[in-house]
Amino acid sequence: MNEQPEALRLADVLETFGLSQLSKDAAVELRRLHAVNGELLEALNDLAQWFDGEVGHHMDEPYAAQIARAAIAKAEGKE
Repeated sequence: MNEQPEALRLADVLETFGLSQLSKDAAVELRRLHAVNGELLEALNDLAQWFDGEVGHHMDEPYAAQIARAAIAKAEGKE
């Protein structure tokens, strides 16, 4: 079973049944926010693994901070 995330399901509904440009714009924004959320979760998972000692030697404190700052900048649209 391949269940679609609610944000993407709603975006599909807005694109399919929305009659206004506002509906189309809302669908685009839902998809963008869903993608940003995924990137933030990935960065948080990387950091959590580092804190738990599950990441190899390639990540040190400055690199961990870089991951966090990059994810924040992308979420804020400052990439």
